Amino acid sequence: MLDIKWIRDNPAAFDSALGSRGMEPMSGALLALDARRREAQTEAQAVQEDRNRLSKEVGAAKARGEDAAEIIARVGQLKERQGELEAAQKAAEAELNEVLAGIPNIPAADVPVGEDEAANVELRRHGAPPAFDFEPKQHFELGELLGQMDFETAARLSGARFVLLSGALARLERALGQFMLDLHTGEHGYTEVQPPVLVRDDALFGTGQLPKFAEDLYRTGDGYWLIPTAEVPLTNIVAGQMVDEGYLPRRYTALTPCFRSEAGAAGKDTRGMLRQHQFDKVELVSITHPDESEAELERKTACAEEVLKRLGLHYRTVVLSTGDMGFSATKTYDIEVWLPGQGTYREISSCSNCGDFQARRMNARFKPAGEKGTRFVHTLNGSGIAVGRALIAVMENYQQADGSIVVPEALRPYMGGRDVIGAPE
Repeated sequence: MLDIKWIRDNPAAFDSALGSRGMEPMSGALLALDARRREAQTEAQAVQEDRNRLSKEVGAAKARGEDAAEIIARVGQLKERQGELEAAQKAAEAELNEVLAGIPNIPAADVPVGEDEAANVELRRHGAPPAFDFEPKQHFELGELLGQMDFETAARLSGARFVLLSGALARLERALGQFMLDLHTGEHGYTEVQPPVLVRDDALFGTGQLPKFAEDLYRTGDGYWLIPTAEVPLTNIVAGQMVDEGYLPRRYTALTPCFRSEAGAAGKDTRGMLRQHQFDKVELVSITHPDESEAELERKTACAEEVLKRLGLHYRTVVLSTGDMGFSATKTYDIEVWLPGQGTYREISSCSNCGDFQARRMNARFKPAGEKGTRFVHTLNGSGIAVGRALIAVMENYQQADGSIVVPEALRPYMGGRDVIGAPE
């Protein structure tokens, strides 16, 4: 959530930032609500002061033996008026907060301005696409050829956008998740967490999924929500907390299932595992000092890139434009892996700095040493990486002419030493 004081002091910059995200100016409407709230608050405080003054006069009149009925009546009138003003203040504040809750974060100054992904800027590439002397297949063709990727049975069990993996492919997906966790905890300094995958409304509000993106989520009959990413529980570890400055930075990682309704994705990636209702992902979350979040974004992106380097996969890293960036982010890097079967790059990790946007929504603060006041922490999140998409990338990049899959060296210890996945005999 944005700081209304900042908007009050920088209305033109605020409207310009919204314009870069394809939105109409909103400073006028917001500041009118803010003025209504502040006016009611100021008048309520003045009425309270009058009540306090008259209450003292009541006591003084009684001490002198005088009739204080008229003053008491006036105090009662002021009490009623104060209640009306406080109710008006609360109503204006609730309306203001409701509007603020639906406004995305302000893009960082160095984020490219553009309407959509066409304005994204490529920063770097690593490696080169593999060369094949045959026509490479897509992952679902390989998986079905191996007899270990079953969409038909999954559809019978659950419907579209689900998959049933078995045998060596199921183990390969598990190996990928374990490899990523070991890398991030053993070499990158992240603390492993096993969080709940069912959360309350407040947790999703804190990270920005609610109220705007409720249709993208799954809700249980008793009011819980299935997490769309482990970013939600990991970031909310500090929700409502006043953490010590020495606590920062704090880095968490988790391997969890994620659940997304894929609202609006009709007709997109209907074949295969690219866009599923349920998938596993290793998430990386950082809670940092405001002065350190920009450097932390670079660090986090490098941690995600290292996964692909160890797997020997070709990728590129892009910075997203204002029109392609997520709701809570002030800056985002996407890592796109090369998929030979599709002959294109596909996003496999997205790393974002959210600044104090989420911290304001969840009221997560710290007290700087030597200062009287408190400050909001900065939060960052990133995929470290999406396990299902990593499986797709490994299958397509390590395929052989007969449809078998070479197991990358980094994963062989997790596969019992197995170096090739072939069709069962």
